[in-house]
Amino acid sequence: MRTTDFDYTLPPELIAQTPIEPRDSSRLLVVNRVTQTIEQRIFREIGEYLRPGDLLVANQSKVIPARLLGVKAGSGGQVELLLLAIRADRGPDQWEALVKPGKRIHEGQRLEFGEGLLTAEVMERTHAGGRFVQLRAREGTVAEAIEQLGKMPLPPYIHAPLSDNNRYQTVYAREPGSAAAPTAGLHFTPELLAALAKQGIETAYVTLHIGLDTFRPVTEDDLSQHVMHSEAIELDGPTAQRINATRAAGGRIIAVGTTSVRTLEAVAALAAEDTTRPPDEIVIPYHGRTELFITPGFHFRAVDAMITNFHLPRSTLLALVSAFAGRELILRAYEEAIAARFRFYSFGDAMLIV
Repeated sequence: MRTTDFDYTLPPELIAQTPIEPRDSSRLLVVNRVTQTIEQRIFREIGEYLRPGDLLVANQSKVIPARLLGVKAGSGGQVELLLLAIRADRGPDQWEALVKPGKRIHEGQRLEFGEGLLTAEVMERTHAGGRFVQLRAREGTVAEAIEQLGKMPLPPYIHAPLSDNNRYQTVYAREPGSAAAPTAGLHFTPELLAALAKQGIETAYVTLHIGLDTFRPVTEDDLSQHVMHSEAIELDGPTAQRINATRAAGGRIIAVGTTSVRTLEAVAALAAEDTTRPPDEIVIPYHGRTELFITPGFHFRAVDAMITNFHLPRSTLLALVSAFAGRELILRAYEEAIAARFRFYSFGDAMLIV
């Protein structure tokens, strides 16, 4: 597969710079894989396409203020640290991060933030070109220092300032750890989730802490040569039971966002490898990491429908939704969305693929 197979031209003015209010008033493009039809609706009407017994599975990861501005100890040169993922496997308060200017930051160098309230010692370079850093707080905990000093890490295509940091969080975010929001979930309000529950559509939560690949474009001409960075995921026992019970009862698993898709399918693949488990046990409890890269030809085991935003050209996320719905149908849907002036990317409109 060529990376150019997942390309399209987007007018710059369609890149949403600010979130819409209220959240569920965004537009919704409904793509039906069976009938090959496309409809334009409003997100709060999504319940018309869901059925009692369906289960929404959403990513409850919470964005941390992961962008830190500081100086190099000694020289005072300005630096920027973007925290991508905590790496408890390497030791307490060790993080994987991107550093600017990267070429001028060497191992053993100390970076200071908030006049030394928080420091970062550069440990070593990662395979993906980032750095492992050891964080230390002068007072209190490292988490408290990050919360005090950090800024929300908005994507580089958003240039407007964010007046309310909560608008870059889902209303159900509760597990801190992401460097970017699981944006498909930004469209839900507590009222909409309650209305869906009354309709018999419940919600379960998984966790995928979004890291480096959100900030890494696909640079290879051959898409299969792109290497996905590992990200931390968790699916607990009660959630696994709910997912398996839903499928056994004939309900559908509706993944909210590509991160939920990757979590579900990564765990489903592990379940399928265990031949001692019952065949109706779609997923199993799991806490670990995944490097799953979903491209056309992938066999989906857990996900029956998907809610997602509109993704960047030549991206791994566009490849994922193309794997689920078919490349031709997705590109046709994107053409219709552009013609209808839908808003794109993180603060943009949504798509439901059934």
